[in-house]
Amino acid sequence: MEDAVNLGYLPLYPVSYWALSVVVTCVLSVVVFSNSKRQRMLPGVPVIGLDGTKTIRQAREQFRHDSKTLLLEGYRKHKGKPFYVPTKMGERLMIPAKYVEELKNAPASEADFPATFVEMFEGQITTIGTEQTLHPRIIKIQLNQYLSSVLPDVEAEVSESLADSLPDCKEWREVIVGDVLTNVVARASSRMFGGVTLSRHQQWTKTMIDFTNDSFLAAQRLKDFPAMVRPAAQYFIPELAKIFKHFALANELIVPILNDRERKQQKSLDLLQWMSENAEGRSKNTLSAITLHVAFAAIHTSAIAVTHILYDLCAMPEYVQPLREEIESALAAEGGMPTRKAFLMMSKLDSFMRESQRFNPLLLITYERLVRKDLCLSDGFIIPANTQIGVPAHAIGLDDALYPNADTFDGFRFHNLRQADPATGGQQQYIAANLSNMSWGYGSHACPGRWFADAEIKIIVIQFLLGFDFRFPTGKERPKSLEFETQNLPDRGVGILLRKRVA
Repeated sequence: MEDAVNLGYLPLYPVSYWALSVVVTCVLSVVVFSNSKRQRMLPGVPVIGLDGTKTIRQAREQFRHDSKTLLLEGYRKHKGKPFYVPTKMGERLMIPAKYVEELKNAPASEADFPATFVEMFEGQITTIGTEQTLHPRIIKIQLNQYLSSVLPDVEAEVSESLADSLPDCKEWREVIVGDVLTNVVARASSRMFGGVTLSRHQQWTKTMIDFTNDSFLAAQRLKDFPAMVRPAAQYFIPELAKIFKHFALANELIVPILNDRERKQQKSLDLLQWMSENAEGRSKNTLSAITLHVAFAAIHTSAIAVTHILYDLCAMPEYVQPLREEIESALAAEGGMPTRKAFLMMSKLDSFMRESQRFNPLLLITYERLVRKDLCLSDGFIIPANTQIGVPAHAIGLDDALYPNADTFDGFRFHNLRQADPATGGQQQYIAANLSNMSWGYGSHACPGRWFADAEIKIIVIQFLLGFDFRFPTGKERPKSLEFETQNLPDRGVGILLRKRVA
């Protein structure tokens, strides 16, 4: 059935105004049906941002670029109770953590997880978020099972890509590090996707990077139009045409790899191999499109996380030397290799990564679900059908009751907690997905690729720390993160000064 999902391999073609008028007419014809699915607001539950001076439209516009403020206000004013935040797609109901445990295993017929990504990235048009079950299963089982075997190749690719991206840094040189890291993550992830055939293919890495950027831009441009005309507006958004060209190119590159392996009866330890073995009737075209979707997730998480971490290290250089000492000691114990066992000895690095994530998670709201039918919870609270729910993960991370002096960045906060109570050390790790750290989600839909992301991020940060000195240019400070609704992104246009370390 998944082959029937529009994954968008075909390019968009220009359409006439006559055709557009037909599309608009069709869209208008479903408005009556759509009205039957309108959100029912809960009486007595506050909408944050409506302080008597703003209209709901103004509050929704504020949420687009100032969502942190609204979410923190709502969480701190109504802690332990539900509240709404205003968005262009309707008011989202923020639920307290006590309800998450009840809902974590709810079926999609009651609380739909993929639907939230379809909404976030306009997936009915861009295809981002369209439901697939293959790659989450593959990542959760095969990738995590063979992670130790995959990591040496990933480490080699990071080294090679940094050497290619930063060929001459013997003297201080300003580098737009966000671009460098995006390329490094694209190549390292591609090595896991399909070996060096993909990771060293410049057209592929460019395509997966451009696909990520174009998908994000297309979704934001679509949101500038009223929902009812977006199916027509898509034909005037250049990034959407580019998205479908990316699918076509992915098809041209990946299908021959699959055919060649099939002909030679060759097996590899990578994502393409695992998907092929578990395809269950899915076409090779579908597998190529899924690979591009996985690439979107990889770049949208790892590159952003590493950028935040490097910005934090530039802003707080006092952490650099202790981290280098810990890393060198752990690597020495493992013959110089960044193995999973070595990572377990790097609790300070893991702690710094989690503290960076606490202040700058990729998503300000996690555990998002679209409630499909009225849900009555154990205390009698009813969530109406057609309500989008979520948890304000960033605001939870700044709760003094959970993290003393929460507004203060303490890079070794979680290292110290692990030292004080080793029995609960797992709860303090970067990859922990629990009610006090919702950045990875929670329950059955917690990010299945977080173990790979954790290892990939650590490999990149280790190579930066051991291979380079880095700092902000004189007079420059850590750039403020960019907010767009629920997304929290680093300013990738900022330069940092780099130079290679002398052994």
